[in-house]
Amino acid sequence: MTSQNIYILGIESSCDDTAASVIHNGRILSNVVANQKIHEEYGGVVPELASRAHQQNIVPVVHQALEKAGIKKEQLNAVAFTRGPGLMGSLLVGASFAKSFAYGLNIPLIDVNHMQAHILAHFIDEEGFEKPEFPFLAMTISGGHTQIVKVNHYFDMDVIGETIDDAVGEAYDKSGKILGLGYPAGPEIDKRAQLGNPKAFKFTKPKVEGLNFSFSGLKTAILYFIQREVKENSDFVKENLNDICASIQYTIIGILIDKLKVATKQTGIKQIAIGGGVSANSGIRKALKDGEQKFGWKTYVPKFEFTTDNAAMIAIVGYLKFLEEDFAQQDVTASARLKI
Repeated sequence: MTSQNIYILGIESSCDDTAASVIHNGRILSNVVANQKIHEEYGGVVPELASRAHQQNIVPVVHQALEKAGIKKEQLNAVAFTRGPGLMGSLLVGASFAKSFAYGLNIPLIDVNHMQAHILAHFIDEEGFEKPEFPFLAMTISGGHTQIVKVNHYFDMDVIGETIDDAVGEAYDKSGKILGLGYPAGPEIDKRAQLGNPKAFKFTKPKVEGLNFSFSGLKTAILYFIQREVKENSDFVKENLNDICASIQYTIIGILIDKLKVATKQTGIKQIAIGGGVSANSGIRKALKDGEQKFGWKTYVPKFEFTTDNAAMIAIVGYLKFLEEDFAQQDVTASARLKI
């Protein structure tokens, strides 16, 4: 089949967002996401509630994606879905729906690695956004993952650094919890950081060998710091919130950029692409752009809507796999800990 008229439906259900997207020859026609607000009450994602909400959302979300794309389901050439990593219950909903839908339409089924999809979102045809050239370094930063990946080709990737404990998104959320902020705390810390002094308070960066990351020590340091200061002044957090947020953000960004500097030195690759929900952070985006001036990097930042969990990134991987006729069998199973 020629690559002239290919429609792929992408389905993403790895965590708490139910998403569907239709791609046509590399260009996104629709990208629908149903968020689950229920988890805000609990300060984190509750897996059982997430999978139930996916069951309620998946049919209307797919229907809406097809409607927005202006196509009928019979025009689809394949169905791509997130196989993993993620929450098992959530993944099963997306996988079961995708398998049934593909089987019913008698079209190929394509399984997608969620972490590869964050990286390959850069290859969506989007006006004003350049695509990285191989090889490049990808930094995927999200609530559940922090990785540096050497990308040799679309499906030839080597993880050269990853977190040994908490992911960067967890570091934001746990710091936010200590400060009494809502969930997720990342966007709120980012917003307040822009109003504060990033050097008001100093937090020690963890010393981790090689290209791996650690954020649990930073979280503990922040907790002890706040406890100590609140003992002296019960209004400390309220009076210094913007400065605290700015200092936390400055430290986290410093950890990420330091590792990227080592990675570019070791590999000789100066093309850097970021992905994952935390790449929506304005401070991280600015630090990467500054890296172009300071270190001669060429940086790629995806369109905002393709950074958090979304189905457009699943659809682009589906399209690339379709071109290679890399299809899954009906007995494919979801995998919570799927590796790149």
